[in-house]
Amino acid sequence: MFLLDTLHEGLAGLDARGLTRRRRTADTPCAAHMTVDGREIVGFASNDYLGLAAHPRLTEAMAEGARRYGAGSGGSHLLGGHSRAHALLEDELAAFAGGFVDAPRALTFSTGYMSNLAALTALAGRGTALFSDELNHASLIDGARLSRADVQIYPHADTEALTAMLEASDAPAKVIVTDAVFSMDGSIAPLARLVELAERHGAWLVVDDAHGFGVLGPRGRGAVAQAALRSPHLVYLCTFGKAVGAAGAAVIAHETVIEWMLQRARPYIFTTAAPPAAAHAVSASLALIAGEEGEARRRHLAALIARTREILQRTRWRPIDSPTAVQPLVIGGNDETLALAACLDADGMWVPAIRPPTVPAGTSRLRISLSAAHSFDDLARLQAALVRAGESA
Repeated sequence: MFLLDTLHEGLAGLDARGLTRRRRTADTPCAAHMTVDGREIVGFASNDYLGLAAHPRLTEAMAEGARRYGAGSGGSHLLGGHSRAHALLEDELAAFAGGFVDAPRALTFSTGYMSNLAALTALAGRGTALFSDELNHASLIDGARLSRADVQIYPHADTEALTAMLEASDAPAKVIVTDAVFSMDGSIAPLARLVELAERHGAWLVVDDAHGFGVLGPRGRGAVAQAALRSPHLVYLCTFGKAVGAAGAAVIAHETVIEWMLQRARPYIFTTAAPPAAAHAVSASLALIAGEEGEARRRHLAALIARTREILQRTRWRPIDSPTAVQPLVIGGNDETLALAACLDADGMWVPAIRPPTVPAGTSRLRISLSAAHSFDDLARLQAALVRAGESA
């Protein structure tokens, strides 16, 4: 069949360029030490930054939530699927991360991807000028495209270029959108300067803090709290499948913004609500993150980050200087990156190879994701594996 032949040719082309993606199957819960495809490994692949995904308090909360509310929500939030667990979580989120705006309110979603689509398509449209960092996550890129706004891409974290673009725009509505922590570089956006620009130009500032929420800031309140920012222009996005250790996402903003999204955001209106049990587990995680155990895990993670930066500086490859749990090691070519990942895999280290289009051509890399569940012994094993791989390359 012609249609299948074109797909076969496309798949062959991906494979020839070293761009084929392959899944691996975990046989045990997400953790620093896992069984994957029947083999025991040390995992540096997950976004479980605080090591909470298999925490007994969260797993019990998930089970309790299922006993109380059942396995599924049964409908969209506006048609019977909005449970007491969702309502309580939204109140907790507004209190937990809402210090950056007056009259904060939260709206929960099934995934971070959906929350990003919802925020951008609700706040931007035809006639809106939308300014997007060039390294933003795919969900923000897709949300910008779907919004039908005039999308302008500014160089990564380049606030001078963004200033010039904003000053040249005569659009009646403006939106600036950025990741807080960039998932493939580990860099942090210049949020203070972005807030200043948003206020000066009357723009919304949409901040996706997927990789900072729970890890950065006082009591894990995120990157905006770490920068001590407060502005009515802020629209804050956070996810629960990373440091929180569960599933779902939320948008937190002024109550009027949230009411507008509830009325107009298609990814919210026209989808089944997430299982209430997941929301119940997120509530348990927020309490843990804000408490003494959460603080201890963040301290340990910070020490692991500092040690990993030292290790990567001593390799033959190019690390990207990152202060976060995302520690990239740029190799360059796709084949070389895949070969290094395979060498580490043979040593029992799962460190994923990241290739285009996720990152620019010529910057394929290993993405080392750290977790508070890791030990310094795990880092010593990683260092030894990198040394062996470097000697054999």
